[in-house]
Amino acid sequence: MLNKQKILALLTVSSLTLSGSISASTDKSDDTQDFQSWNNVTAIGKFDALGITNPKLANFRWWMEGQGRFGDDGTRFSQAIIRPGIGYQIHRTTSIWLGYAWAPTTSPFASTSFDEHRIWQQVLWTERYKIGSFNPTVALRTRFEERWAEDWKSPSSDTAYRFRQLARVLIPLPQAPAFGLVLANEIFVHLNPVDWGPRSGFDQNRAFAGVAYTVNKNARAEIGYMNQTLNRINTPNNLMDHILSANLFLNF
Repeated sequence: MLNKQKILALLTVSSLTLSGSISASTDKSDDTQDFQSWNNVTAIGKFDALGITNPKLANFRWWMEGQGRFGDDGTRFSQAIIRPGIGYQIHRTTSIWLGYAWAPTTSPFASTSFDEHRIWQQVLWTERYKIGSFNPTVALRTRFEERWAEDWKSPSSDTAYRFRQLARVLIPLPQAPAFGLVLANEIFVHLNPVDWGPRSGFDQNRAFAGVAYTVNKNARAEIGYMNQTLNRINTPNNLMDHILSANLFLNF
């Protein structure tokens, strides 16, 4: 099990990654920039919350996520993601997941509109700590994705493999424990080149800072700023997005 020193080391690495990402991005004054609005609802629960009380499903979990993303200064729909999944709780802190995602995508994320389909697998680790008067919750998520463009059923369509690593911490405020600070960083890496776009190597980085409000034991809202740096293909400039990110997390 990770101790406090290891947790702090992980957060330090995450902070350095975040700082390096932002510094590298801001050094490129010729990057294309955009303001965007992203909205997300993610629900995770046990099957008995759905009225399914089979004891064989006691350690299984379900995941349902919906996102809407608006680009070009927040004026137009740019991408949606519908992401269902099934998980298994292998330990108090750790779960494994398998799911599907559908992501219709258009400008400014793509020059030509297309539908993307994904199969995803992930390991999710979450632990709460007590450090002085603070009780931070640390989460690490490792996700792999197999991705296809809109002609994904065609034998000529290549499969793109992508690795994602997320580190995040939620720090409740001792004076107002329903409120908290959230810091997160996620890096994306393409593992292979494909004919419909992705190339091997760094894909993007997302750094988030915001505030959280725990509505009740089942719901938490988070809102904040996300900086996304995209390594674009077939264009001399990267894309840096300044995102107003609003999230609702439901746990049943």
